[in-house]
Amino acid sequence: MEPITMVVVALALIVCAYMAWNIGANDVANAMGTSVGSRALTLKQAVIIAAIFEFAGAFFAGDAVTDTVRKGILEVDFSTVTPDISQDIAFGFIAAMMAAATWLTIATRFGLPVSTTHSIIGGIIGVGLVLEVDHDTSYINWEVVQKVVMSWVASPLMGALVAFLSYWVIKKAILDADNPEQRSMWLAPILAFPTFFVLGLALQFKALKGFFAKAQSNGWIANKGDWLPYKPGDDGVAGSWNPFLDTAWFPVNSLILAAIIGAIASFGLYLVLRKIDINEESKGFTGVERIFVWLQIITAAYVAFAHGANDRSNAIGPMAAVWQVLSNDTGMLMEKAPIPLWLVLLGSAGIAVGVLTWGWRVMETIGKKITEITPTRGFAAEFGAATTIMIFSMPFLAVPVSTTHTLVGAVVGVGLAGGAKAVDFRVFGKIAASWVASVPVAAFGAAAIYIASGGDNLKMIILLPIAFIAVGYVMWKTRDGEIYVEDALSEAGSGEVEIEVNPPKAQTPFELFHKHAEAVEATVGHMLTAVNKTAKGEDASEEIQATIDAELNADNVKAALRKKMATSEFRLIVSMDEFLHMLSRQDRIADYAQNVAEQLSFRELYTDKKARKLLMEMGEAVAETVAVYEDTVEAMRDLSLGGETKVAKAKVAKLIKEVNLKEHAADEIEAKAAAHVFTSGDDDALAAMHMYRVLQRMDDVANACEKAANAFLPILSK
Repeated sequence: MEPITMVVVALALIVCAYMAWNIGANDVANAMGTSVGSRALTLKQAVIIAAIFEFAGAFFAGDAVTDTVRKGILEVDFSTVTPDISQDIAFGFIAAMMAAATWLTIATRFGLPVSTTHSIIGGIIGVGLVLEVDHDTSYINWEVVQKVVMSWVASPLMGALVAFLSYWVIKKAILDADNPEQRSMWLAPILAFPTFFVLGLALQFKALKGFFAKAQSNGWIANKGDWLPYKPGDDGVAGSWNPFLDTAWFPVNSLILAAIIGAIASFGLYLVLRKIDINEESKGFTGVERIFVWLQIITAAYVAFAHGANDRSNAIGPMAAVWQVLSNDTGMLMEKAPIPLWLVLLGSAGIAVGVLTWGWRVMETIGKKITEITPTRGFAAEFGAATTIMIFSMPFLAVPVSTTHTLVGAVVGVGLAGGAKAVDFRVFGKIAASWVASVPVAAFGAAAIYIASGGDNLKMIILLPIAFIAVGYVMWKTRDGEIYVEDALSEAGSGEVEIEVNPPKAQTPFELFHKHAEAVEATVGHMLTAVNKTAKGEDASEEIQATIDAELNADNVKAALRKKMATSEFRLIVSMDEFLHMLSRQDRIADYAQNVAEQLSFRELYTDKKARKLLMEMGEAVAETVAVYEDTVEAMRDLSLGGETKVAKAKVAKLIKEVNLKEHAADEIEAKAAAHVFTSGDDDALAAMHMYRVLQRMDDVANACEKAANAFLPILSK
C-alpha cells in the first residue's frame, strides 16, 4: 500500500469511527428513549445499559461479511467491474459516510431522531448519481429507493397502529379493571409470552443473521436456512407458511427458539413479580406501572441489542468495502466484503461512545417531548415498534425500514390513546421534516464531497480535514446554552426534588402541582399553630411571620410552575386553562391562611374560654380538610403518572367527596362558634367581632380546599 493511500485509509477509518459515534448518539433513542420518558430508568442508567447492549449486539451478533453496495441501492455488475470503477465507488463511500455522519451530528445537536440507515442510503444515492454521469451507466436501484420512501409513511403508521392497539388491550384488560394491581400480577406474565415470542422472532430475523452465518461456517448448525426465513431467488419460488418446508417464512426451529425465549421471559417475570410489593409506591408509580417497568426494561435491552447487531453495518459496511478496494493489490470491489475484527471493534466502540456522550439528547425528545410516557405506554410503544420492524423485515416485503421512524410512530400511537391533545404535533412535525430531509441532504453532501475530491487521493486528504473543521466550527459557534453530558446525566439521575423557584426539568406537571400543594399545606400548618398558640394565650408572632413567609414560598413555586407551563414543555391530561384554574384555586388556600395569621396580629383574641376552645376545634376541622385535600392532590399526581386508570379516578373522586364532607364539618363548627360569640360578646363587642372575623377567615381556608378539590372533577369526566 502506497503511503498516500495509507493516509486516505487512515482518514477513512476516522470517518467510519465518526459515523459509528453518530449512530450511537442518535439511534440509541430507539432503545432507551421511552424508558427514560416513563422513568423506568434514569437517563444515566439508560445510557449505561444502552452502551452495553449496543456494543454486545454490534460485536457478537453482527454479520461477518457485508454487501458492498449497501441495502441494494447500487446495482453493480461485478463481472465487469474494473479497478478504476472500484476506486471511484470506494471514494464515493467515504464521501457518503462523511455526509451522512455530518447530517446525523446536526440532527442530534437539535435532539431530532433521524434514521442512520436512510442517511447512509441518501449518501450512496448522491454518489450513485455522480457515478452514473461519470461512467455513463445506470447504478441506482430506484425500486429500492421507492421502498425507502414508502417506509417513511408505512412504518410510522403501522408502528402507531400496533402500539395503539397494544396499549388499548392493556388499558381495557388491566388499567380499567376494579383491581388493576392484582390483575397485572397474573396477566403481565401472560402478556410477556406473546410479546417476547415476537421479539424472539425479530431477534433472529433482524439481528442474528450474522450469528447464524457464523454458526453454519463453524459447523454448529447444518444450514442457516433452518433458522432464517426463506428469501425467494431467481427461481421465483414463493415462500411458504408451512414451517416444515425449506421455503418457510417462519422455520420450525426459529418458532421453537422464539417460544423458548417467550417462556423463559414469562417465567422470569413471574418470579420477579412475586418479590414486588405492589402496594408500595416508588417515585410516584402505582403498582401496575411498577410491574410494567420490568417489561419495559427487558424490551428496551432487546431493542438496543438488535439495533447494535443490525445497524453497525451502516458505519462499518461502507468502510469494509473501502478497505477491500484500497488495501489489496488488485484494487477490485467484490459483492461481499469481509469485516476484519479490528473494524468490528472500531464500529462497536464508536457506537458505545456515542451513546455515552450525546445519546441523552435524542432520548429526551423521544421520551419526554412528543407525549407523556408511562411504563405501560412505553412497553406498548416498544412492542409495536418491534412487531412492525419484524413484519417489514420479512422477505415477502424486504423494506429497509427505519427503527427510528417506527418507534416515533409507536410513541405517537400510544399518545393518541390519551387523546389528540396528549401529543405535541409541533415536535412531531419537526421530526417528520428531518426524516424527509435525511436522504436529499445526505445525497447532496456526499455528491459535493465526491465531486470536489475528483477521485484523487491528495484532494480527499485535504477535503476530509476541512469537513471535520467545518463541523467542529459550527458546533463551537452554536454552543451558547449548551447542556453538557455530565450536567444532563447528573440532573436526570437525581431522585428527590426540592421545592424551589426553578424545579428540575425531569418533573411532570402534576408532580410540580403536588409540590405547590405541599407548600400550601406548610402555610396552613404554620397558621394553625399560630391559632392554637393565640387561643392558649401564648405569643404567636413567630408563627404568624412563618405563615407569611410560607405563603410567599408557595407563590414562588406557583410562579415557577406557571413559567414552566408557558414553555409547552409538558403534556397535560387537561387543557392549559383548566390546569391554571386548578393552580389558582389551590393557591387561594395559602392566601386565606395568611389572612387568618394577619387577623391574629391585629389585636388580642377574645378572652372567652369557650370561644377559644371552639376556635381550636375549628382549627382541627380545617387541618383535617387540608390534609384530605393534599391526599387528593397526591392521588391526582398518581392518576397522571399511572395511565389514568379507572381505580385511580375512583380514588380521586372518593377523596374529593371526603374533602367536601370535611369542609361541611368545618362549617358546622364555624356556625356553632359564631353563635356563641354573638350571644356572649355584649361586654366586649369589638373582641367578639374580631373573633368572628378569624372564624370566617378559617372557614375560607376550608372552603378554598373544597373549591380546589372540586376543580379536579372535569378530569374525572374525561
